[in-house]
Amino acid sequence: MAKPDPALLDPARYPFAHEVTTRFADLDPNDHINNVAMAAVFEDGRVRFNVGAGMVRTETFRPMVASVAIEYLDQAHFPQSMTCHVAACDVGRSSWQMQQLLVQEGRPVATCRTVVVSTDGHKAVPIPDAFRALLQPWLLK
Repeated sequence: MAKPDPALLDPARYPFAHEVTTRFADLDPNDHINNVAMAAVFEDGRVRFNVGAGMVRTETFRPMVASVAIEYLDQAHFPQSMTCHVAACDVGRSSWQMQQLLVQEGRPVATCRTVVVSTDGHKAVPIPDAFRALLQPWLLK
């Protein structure tokens, strides 16, 4: 596994953060938070980011996840909480990316890069200007 870009491990670069409570049920046989639970934390962070940013799905604008890449950096443990940091980045014509950082007790435990495509529900369409403007304050610093 390649080492992550150190700049992506700085929580100050992310304009959105959400505290996550870990659950005993998410432990694996090695007593750390399992990979499926970590993926769910990233998903929850993306959705909370969308709500916080005011993203509203319409009949002609339906964002869809096209790709998710998670890099596990360290073990996460129960019962310590984690913080999911989220930012938008790499905004293109019909897609954008979301970069996330999961931190527990000051340690980066995972990163996630998600590609989101602007669709009309069936095919890719250009990102609406209003949504493009909405993303600006939420870009990775």
